[in-house]
Amino acid sequence: MEVLFGRNKKEQPEPVRAKVTGKIPTWLQGTLLRNGPGMHTVGETRYNHWFDGLALLHSFTIRDGKSEVYYRSRYLRSDTYNANMEANRIVVSEFGTMAYPDPSKNIFSKAFTYLSHTIPDFTDNCLINFMKCGEDFYVTTETNYIRKINPHTLETLEKVDYRKYVAINLATAHPHYDSAGNVLNIGTSIVDKGKTKYVIFKIPAAAPANRTKRKSPLQHTEVLCSIPSRTLLSPSYYHSFGVTKNYIVFLEQPFKLDILKMATAYIRGVSWASCLAFHREDKTYIHIVDQRTGKPVSTKFYTDPMVVFHHINAYEEDGCLLFDVIAYEDSSLYDCFYLDNLKQGFEGNSRIVPVPTLKRFAVPLCTDKNAEVGSNLIKLASTTARALKEKDDQVYCQPELLCEGLELPQINYAHNGKQYRYVFAFEVQRSPIPNKILKYDILTKSFLRWGEEHCWPSEPVFVPTPDAKEEDDGILLSAIVSSDPQKLPFLLILDAKTFAELARAYVDVDMHLDLHGLFIPDTDWDPRKQAPSQEVQDRASSQT
Repeated sequence: MEVLFGRNKKEQPEPVRAKVTGKIPTWLQGTLLRNGPGMHTVGETRYNHWFDGLALLHSFTIRDGKSEVYYRSRYLRSDTYNANMEANRIVVSEFGTMAYPDPSKNIFSKAFTYLSHTIPDFTDNCLINFMKCGEDFYVTTETNYIRKINPHTLETLEKVDYRKYVAINLATAHPHYDSAGNVLNIGTSIVDKGKTKYVIFKIPAAAPANRTKRKSPLQHTEVLCSIPSRTLLSPSYYHSFGVTKNYIVFLEQPFKLDILKMATAYIRGVSWASCLAFHREDKTYIHIVDQRTGKPVSTKFYTDPMVVFHHINAYEEDGCLLFDVIAYEDSSLYDCFYLDNLKQGFEGNSRIVPVPTLKRFAVPLCTDKNAEVGSNLIKLASTTARALKEKDDQVYCQPELLCEGLELPQINYAHNGKQYRYVFAFEVQRSPIPNKILKYDILTKSFLRWGEEHCWPSEPVFVPTPDAKEEDDGILLSAIVSSDPQKLPFLLILDAKTFAELARAYVDVDMHLDLHGLFIPDTDWDPRKQAPSQEVQDRASSQT
């Protein structure tokens, strides 16, 4: 694990041509973007948690149907990055690492720093994912900040604060897109006008036409619904959510952020992560919001305590809503990614590695008022998931357990919000670090796998073939990091239907493990509209 997590990675801003083996399908033309932490040490200071590292963007560009692949990488020039580089130490706090002022600062400067952390201005180190908004592309994290980028050069462009458009302090890094291209997302508004709530909002695919200048769709952000937090000062942590054509699925889970503890964390000398706690005595509440009315379904659904980071998909069937998630029994997965734990490894200590379970839930969209208490309200033949009626208009949801041992799930997004059959993910066995890519068939409960010794895959990204007829007609892209110094990292291209290996694109670079990514077909973006402003160009020049 030391080879994977022990050192900072070098950026490669100029394109490097890959050595391709095998044959890349001629129709596959575009750019695979990947995002994740690449730097964990600044000067003499070090981040505590892998998720805290400075964002390093990288990409594989496939061109002209000639099996030409080019790689490049750049650190996100966030305000966080720039401040850390200027000070040559970590000066901006991340979730698992609290930054403290330079000991040489005077008492007034220190006092101001303490005060500013009481109600923190969170980091803009957007290291998790990407988002397409209108004609623009952004990198995302779980704070109120996103950063616009040029997806071709990976240059950092404007900084965007969600709070200018919607009253939220935190937001997921996993937005959804509806059939019109509108962006759907959820954020948490902390003690706004005396209330803490979860805000579901929509960003239109395009701003209304303006003859004078092109406006950002963000300026037309619309709140669809607000759900009050069950506790004013302890809102739920969540990483993603589910959508169907008509509904949004939000899980208010008992993995909670204590706002009072967060406000005093800096003074107490602890990280914000220490203010998160799993309450195993509590329930997980299932909120179903009707997108057409902007109102939650009135029935109160709940299930057992669990922690979900990734929703897979959701869909409607015969008056019911089904949704699939990767669930954990507690919040211990986060602890696995502290750098000290990663460097020690997990072999022989599997008890600390939580088991991810694919669970399917089913909720009735209309409940029978005359149904007996204790009766199962789900009559579908397609699932064994149950919804048991209780008193006081409550329904207890008991999931169907589909399989174990997979994470970072992906689907053919054309089937998002619809009935589907296949999940593409990586396999997790005895370690939170993946060493296999898998395809899970929900219908037959069978698996296909790809793995190779000393190879560590990233989340597989599905790209459909042109005019695809079946759900798994397409290819999978995964960036593979090698822990063998004799083997170069590479882009792996698999046939998504058979898992036959089609091609590899080896690159002689210092590639890093990452989190999430996005494939942009050449037809989906216009390079002329991604040029950085003169101000950004001048700032970038001054940093080199």
